[in-house]
Amino acid sequence: MNTRKLLPIGGVIVAVVALAILSGRWIDTAIWGADGARVIDTTRQLIRAASSGGQDALACDDFSADFGDAQAWNGLRAGEPEQFDADTSIDRPSLDASWSINLEGSSETSDVSPSFVFYRERADGLCVTDVRW
Repeated sequence: MNTRKLLPIGGVIVAVVALAILSGRWIDTAIWGADGARVIDTTRQLIRAASSGGQDALACDDFSADFGDAQAWNGLRAGEPEQFDADTSIDRPSLDASWSINLEGSSETSDVSPSFVFYRERADGLCVTDVRW
């Protein structure tokens, strides 16, 4: 193959890799796997939604915890996802959850902010089953 044909192919490959790296999703997938990256992505969506009062769309049907004040979610970031195991959970042994993730940072506008979110698998993705404050 001659150089004139390789240059466009190489440019496309570099562009795709750069886009994947810049998106952040690729890094999350490389570190946490596809399921962990999905939890991180859902948590980012939840933080944006809860900051504006639109978090109910992500709540499980039987969600009974408190999302708190919308301002409490400002400035938070998704932390590290972990598969939830009720058998080893000290503070939530009866929780029907599949995943948990810690929230990093602190609220820019509130003295109190959530520290963990718990998710359950459902047909269309993840839903919030509990929030720990």
